[in-house]
Amino acid sequence: MAKKTVAQTNFGDLHLLHRGKVRDLYEVEDKLLMVATDRISAFDVVMGDPIPNKGAVLTGLSIFWFDYLKDIVPNHLLTADPAHYPAVCAPYREQLQGRSMLVKKANPLPVECIVRGYLSGSFWKAYRKNTTVCGFELPSGMKESERMPEVLFTPSTKAELGTHDENISLAEMAELVGQQETEKIAAICKALYCKAADYARKCGIIIADTKFELGWYEGELILIDEVLTPDSSRFWPAYEYEVGKGQPSFDKQFLRDYLSSLDWNQAPPAPPLPPEIIDKTEARYQEAFLYLTGRNV
Repeated sequence: MAKKTVAQTNFGDLHLLHRGKVRDLYEVEDKLLMVATDRISAFDVVMGDPIPNKGAVLTGLSIFWFDYLKDIVPNHLLTADPAHYPAVCAPYREQLQGRSMLVKKANPLPVECIVRGYLSGSFWKAYRKNTTVCGFELPSGMKESERMPEVLFTPSTKAELGTHDENISLAEMAELVGQQETEKIAAICKALYCKAADYARKCGIIIADTKFELGWYEGELILIDEVLTPDSSRFWPAYEYEVGKGQPSFDKQFLRDYLSSLDWNQAPPAPPLPPEIIDKTEARYQEAFLYLTGRNV
């Protein structure tokens, strides 16, 4: 029996603001309704095959982290219970259950807020060419996946769908949002990462790096969007961690590795995904959720 998935929502009574790689965003009164579908993207291309329960994992983890990190910075979550959504949402409650959040309508920052604790991904590739990366001078002789001497805040631009984000320096970010704001945002993001990484490590997961979204709401900086999910973070199983090579992960690296083995130019249309790839990707998302929350989706 095929598992039920939600690849796209179409709520006719609601105003669709934006359909992203994963989320469908609706405007409801003076609030936003974020719906995490089961879509998955790789290399900035949305796959044609959804991953069962993925939206529930993303939503459940975000709700968990919003509560765990609320002492550091407020967040945009109002409720994740469709029974408490405005009446116009009532016809869609079944589809909204477990994969949606009603949130404050904030003004997002014009930059992505990336925090890195380990030398991996694009940062590792850049380091191999020059030990000064994004304005940060790292020690020579570091190995892939090695823990960095200090946690780094490395912002990037926000790219349109189908294009890539570009790393920028703190000075470039300051030109966009101001020097004091840059310092405040960096401090908040590093504090969020450190508290989450300490917790996750005790659960058996290393958070190598992650991307936070912050925004302004009534003159206050708040945490928005999704938080510390396998889509926005690089999760490694601590029991398999070994410096000097790429790490197995709880995120969609498994999918990326499969796609990299194909004769595909990493441009739309995406190739179809075999059932075993879908099943294994779902299992990795579910496993991360279980490790961090102690329960199943």
